[in-house]
This record gives sequence, structure tokens and C-alpha cells, in this order.
Amino acid sequence: MIRRSRAGAALLSLAMAAGLAGLAACSGDDSGDGADGAVTLDYWLWDDNQKASYQACADAFHTSNPNITVRITQSAWDQYWQNLTTQLAAGEAPDVWTNQGSYYPQFVTSGQILDLQPYVKADNVDLSQYQGGLADLFVKDDARYGLPKDWDTMALVFNTDHLKAQGVDAASLKDLTWNPTDGGTFEQLIAKATVDAKGKNGLDPAFDKSKIKTFGFLPEFKDGSQGQNGWGNFAASLGFTYLDKNPWGTQYKYDDPRLAQVIDWYKSLIAKGYSPALDKASTLANDALMNAGKGAITITGSWMINSYLGDTAKVKFAFAPLPAGPQGRKSAINGLSDAIWTGTEHKDEAWKWVKFLASPDCQNIVGGNAVVFPALKDASEKALDAHKAKGRDVQAFIDEASAPGGTFFLPITDHGSEVSQIVQDAIQSAVLGQTDSASALKKANDQVNALFK
Repeated sequence: MIRRSRAGAALLSLAMAAGLAGLAACSGDDSGDGADGAVTLDYWLWDDNQKASYQACADAFHTSNPNITVRITQSAWDQYWQNLTTQLAAGEAPDVWTNQGSYYPQFVTSGQILDLQPYVKADNVDLSQYQGGLADLFVKDDARYGLPKDWDTMALVFNTDHLKAQGVDAASLKDLTWNPTDGGTFEQLIAKATVDAKGKNGLDPAFDKSKIKTFGFLPEFKDGSQGQNGWGNFAASLGFTYLDKNPWGTQYKYDDPRLAQVIDWYKSLIAKGYSPALDKASTLANDALMNAGKGAITITGSWMINSYLGDTAKVKFAFAPLPAGPQGRKSAINGLSDAIWTGTEHKDEAWKWVKFLASPDCQNIVGGNAVVFPALKDASEKALDAHKAKGRDVQAFIDEASAPGGTFFLPITDHGSEVSQIVQDAIQSAVLGQTDSASALKKANDQVNALFK
């Protein structure tokens, strides 16, 4: 689910798309509703890896509800949010769509998604059955705007053959440490994994940082205001928190010196030749660069398991836990839900579908296909068993999720698009050397908090 790894970039484009119109209608005349009471619901999602699983859910749902047909539309991440915003502006949105925590506040503010709490209460939906905390992500002022459908945590992914060639024991990656001063054993690993054109690694006195064949670590600098694929996890391991409260806080803390320390450490990796310079970095995503042998290690989310361990991977990869910082190992945990458009003519039918998506009947199908970890605890176990049956070791993600105090939620507030733009620009300016990290983040934090006044 490339979804969250590109949350920052997509948030930036989402607001730009708000004034567009002209896409084909999703509801109304094209709904497929018949005189016999049959209803067709339009359902949107972005992950092509998941489409088959949710089509299986739609087929099972139709069997139990023969008067309701679910029509699934899948589009790529950036296009998904642009099209959705356009459809909402035109008053022709899908009946139900897959939602993400960074986006739904603006839909709440604009009154575009339905409060599900009356349905949840009437049908006695057991909210305790979901992975800890997920049921509260889509709640504001006693209104509920979605039911949990899945979750993800973060881990290191590494090129196994490359590290083996550098004399690294893969088992040692389970106990890595990190700090912003010298990078701990994690930076030592990165240095050893960085190889120049003559085969010298970063610990060799003859290492040439100007001619790198394989970078030890590929950072992510298009991560918006969250840093889910990197800096956010390191900052959390120093004690950094995004907000005065989450969700729905109003005071951000990007001026915390601990975050500046993390960005400075990232800059030091570039200076040493262990990571690519931002202004010279490839436009390809990190998974493509890893597959091309341009990087040895990066940070990824559990939604990318199939990209790294699936049949299309050109390199042998494995996962390892994130390094432990001064305050322990910390991983972002996130989850999706399904939103019902307030303008749908089929609210009750849409609720039936959303309730089904969040039920064992659907989530066990998804878990059994080993695509993502469903929100239901038992269905997550099915996903883990399915991965094991395929010979995949994905335990790092499970361990992150189950470790006491080992996870944190990404920020959920109003003004998500603006916050993402401001913070990402500030971090990139610091990494490019246009200003120092502390000054850039202080200025950005002032701008962000001014949005809430």
C-alpha cells in the first residue's frame, strides 16, 4: 500500500485538485440501480495488490445481499486522491471509498463523510475486536467516520546477498542501536553496506565517497509532515511527539530540538557518502532503487511486503526490526478505514458494505491472501500464517505492533495539506543546506501553528 509512504506528496496535490471537475459520474445515472430495488455501490481503493482480495469480499457480500452489487474502481495513489477530490467537488463521489488518517479531517470539516456512530450503536459493533487503538483513529467529537480495516508498522528491509558479501550476519540486524550523535551500530552497518565503484566499503580508508555503486541507506525525504518512512520513527525514539494531543491537536512541535538532531544525522549520512544527496537523488521510488541494487537498506511499511518478497522482486530481500534509539524502538502504526459519502443515495446499503469490510467475513479473506494485516486481531494471525506458508519471515512487523509502548500514531489534525507542504519544504531545505535544521523547523512550526489560530 504505497498509500502511506507517499502520504506527504499526495497531500500536497490533493488541495490543488479541489477546484477541478469533469470526471464521469460515480453515482446518479451511472449507479446501475434498477426498478427491482437492486442497488450498485461504487467503491474506490488505490492498491492494485489488494483489488483481488476486496473483489472476493464484494462477491461474498453480494451472495449474502443479492440486491446489492459492489463495483470496485482502483487507481494509483496520486491519481486516486486527485480524482476523489474532483468527484467530491462535482457532487458525484463514490458511495464508499478507502480512507486514510491524513486525509479524512478535511472531509469531516467539509461535511463530505458520514458519521457511522448511529449505525455502530444500532448494530452493536464490537470495537474491542480491532488492533489496539485503531478504532479511535477515525473519531471526532463522539462521531465516528470509519471502521478499521487494516494496520501497518515499519521495519528495515535489506538486500541479503549484498550484506552477506560485506560480511554482515543478517541475525545482527535484530539488535541494532541508533543515536543522533554517531548513529550507533546502525550507522556502522550503513557504512559497511556502502560500496564504492572499486568495491571499498564505507569503513575502508580507501573508500571513495564520490563514486558510489551501492548506497548503504536510502532515506525518504518526500514524507510530508509525518516521516513515517524514516525520520518520524527515529525522532520518536528520542522522545519527540508531533502534537499537544493526537488526534485533533492544535499545537505542533516540529521545533523540538530532537527532530532537528535527526535531520542533522540524515545530512551527515549524505556528507559521508552513505546516502544519496537529495538534489542528485533518483526520481524512482526506494523499492525500485533497492531492486536495481542502488541501495542496501531502507525503511518500509508492511504494506510493501509483497513488493519486496513477491515474485516480481529481482533481488533477495529480508526484513529486520527498526534500530532501538535512546528511548527504545519506536515504529509508526497506521490504519485505514472506509468512508461513506454523505451524498450517497444508498446510505443503508453503503453501511452494510462498510460493516462487512470490517467484519471477519471479509478480513479473513484479506488475511488469508497475505496482502496486508487486517485490523481484526484474529485476521492478522491468518495473514501471518499465510506469509509463513509462503516461506516469508515478516515477524518484524508483528513484533513492532505488539511491543508495549513500541508504536505511535501519525498526526491527525485539520489543515493536513498545508502542514505537509510546510514541513516537507522545511526539511528538504535543511537537507539541501539552504538553512540549518533547527532554524528551518522553527520557522515551519510557527507557520503550521498559525494555521490553527
